[in-house]
Amino acid sequence: MSQAMSGTGAGRAAGAAAGGGWRAALRGGLGTPLLLLTMLAMLVLPLPAPVLDVLFTFNIALSLLVLLAAVYTERPLHFATFPTVLLVATLLRLSLNIASTRVVLLEGHTGTDAAGRVIQAFGEFVVGGSYAVGMVVFAILVIINFVVVTKGAGRVSEVSARFTLDAMPGKQMAIDADLNAGIIGQEEAKARREEIAREADFYGAMDGASKFVRGDAVAGILILLINILGGLAVGVLQHEMPLAEAGRTYVLLTIGDGLVAQIPSLLLSTAAAIMVTRVSGEQPMGQAVAGQLLASPQPLAVTGAVLAVLGLVPGMPNLVFLGLGSAAGVGAWLLARRRAAAAAQEPEPKPETPPQSQPEGGELGWEELEPVDPIGLEVGYRLIPLVDREQGGALLARIRGVRRKLTQELGFLIPSVHIRDNLELPPNGYRITLLGVPMGEGEVHPQKELAINPGQVYGELEGIPTRDPAFGLPAVWIDPSRREEAQGLGYTVVDASTVVATHLSKIVQEHAHELLGREEVQRLLEQLARISPKLAEELVPKLLPASVVQQVLRNLLAERVPIRDLRTIAETLAAHAPHSQDPAELTARVRVALGRAIVQGINGMREELPVITLDPALEQLLQNSLQAGDGQAVVEPGLAEKLHQALQEAVRRQEAQGEPAVLLVSPALRPTLARFARHGLGTLHVLAYNELPESKRLRVVATVGG
Repeated sequence: MSQAMSGTGAGRAAGAAAGGGWRAALRGGLGTPLLLLTMLAMLVLPLPAPVLDVLFTFNIALSLLVLLAAVYTERPLHFATFPTVLLVATLLRLSLNIASTRVVLLEGHTGTDAAGRVIQAFGEFVVGGSYAVGMVVFAILVIINFVVVTKGAGRVSEVSARFTLDAMPGKQMAIDADLNAGIIGQEEAKARREEIAREADFYGAMDGASKFVRGDAVAGILILLINILGGLAVGVLQHEMPLAEAGRTYVLLTIGDGLVAQIPSLLLSTAAAIMVTRVSGEQPMGQAVAGQLLASPQPLAVTGAVLAVLGLVPGMPNLVFLGLGSAAGVGAWLLARRRAAAAAQEPEPKPETPPQSQPEGGELGWEELEPVDPIGLEVGYRLIPLVDREQGGALLARIRGVRRKLTQELGFLIPSVHIRDNLELPPNGYRITLLGVPMGEGEVHPQKELAINPGQVYGELEGIPTRDPAFGLPAVWIDPSRREEAQGLGYTVVDASTVVATHLSKIVQEHAHELLGREEVQRLLEQLARISPKLAEELVPKLLPASVVQQVLRNLLAERVPIRDLRTIAETLAAHAPHSQDPAELTARVRVALGRAIVQGINGMREELPVITLDPALEQLLQNSLQAGDGQAVVEPGLAEKLHQALQEAVRRQEAQGEPAVLLVSPALRPTLARFARHGLGTLHVLAYNELPESKRLRVVATVGG
């Protein structure tokens, strides 16, 4: 008995091991190869009728599963394997057609059950045993599948693939704009770029998969004709059956086989059409369709009224029309009642409490004097929802992202942005202030999106023409529903909150040095003391006063040099402080120490740096004027205007080629020309010879002469 029990236990263990082995094989990716091998076997080996019944049933179940998965998928990319599944299902169905054809031709003379119960049921029960009816039903199915569903889905796939590929540059630029504005981080930007690439791959694959579906529909017609002719030839010539009997037997078997194949084909074609015609959303298609169809009671009420009128016409099926009309009317009434109940449950807005008036003749105090905000944002009354958390305003999150990004890039904490409403502004207007002084303003439309022309687009857009407030590029305010169209034409599309946040980011970057006060410098020195206590102790106040350190840091920020590497800055100041206390001289020394970081911020990791140089005669003239002007270059207005125009043209050429504009001059001229370049030449970087790393190769792209 113990041996029997042990034998039984061993058998169970072996069965469990075998089951675990199959599951491990499927998890290891062997499921698809096994399915392909099965289909290959169906092409070569004859299959008995019971096996065909199981496979035909599995084929129908698979088609239903794919169709329902397409319906309940929230977004097309959530079913990214659909093109592959479509191809495998098509090959499975064609393999079944070949296997069933072999059985029909070999065993069809024995009766209509020769190819299995499934084919017999479709051949006798579904079409009533009449091959004429079967031919008509099959023809109708083929017409619906081939002419309507497959052809439409194929056309939609082509258009979707084309527009998706055309919209990729605009979507990429929108991601870059959000990243530069600090709205999103590197990880989210990477995830968005990957999603755009997956979307392009998906619609491209769907464009190719639609060709498989269309070819399958054509193959179904040809297989039907070949099977009928082949069956008649085999039945009459080989088995000596009467022509009428052979026609009835083989035609019914062929019709049953064709219907069994065409119904799954129609289901898969419908699934493909659903995948390419739906719009990405956050809920399954069934819920979205029901929610949008029943969003308002008016369409349902009008439909019920029309059906009721038709039901009163003599000769019409009055009961059916009146019944459906009544049902639609009741549904509209219930929907209207539900919406009214939902509206009644919404809390009423609380009345604003009027401010208490001060007694006349009251004494004023110092508390009445409000400090000036380092950064301020004033908005018109129509933009208040953008900055109201209770109304879902997204601008606060955008501004928080801008502060975080600029703090990490520049190297000091950007002050908070104080937001207030201003009734003196236009309703859609906003104003950005720094230290109480207006630095920029613009107008946005909260219910629209801004399509910005980056320089090359493929068409015009209807909307409200304007200019991007941050960079002055031509733009158009459009409805959000036209976002995909605008991106397909090459526009960069952003919402109103992003427009304001980008404008704020640009102004803060340009005036960051004005925001670096004594308090911020003290915090930076405290951070330096935590990582290099001895260096911080020697630098301030032994070697330099805090005011000189502050001025050096502000000089660096004014020239768009981040101060993140505070340790290198402090070590350079400590090394040169015994020889000079001049902030300008110390700034030049720090720039040399930060040369590698400065050049990398301009040109990245590329080994070659394109530069613009000055003509030797012009450079000598500027050197002489610098000596005569006691450290300040004195240039006649005409020469200054010509120099400005020449540099502006060189900068424009570099920007058109997608390269940075860098002016390379002598160390003595660099501070003066850097100040000169800030006026109308904002993208021009002015570097000195001694600031260049030794590993960089130079390529002179232009020489500016007087």
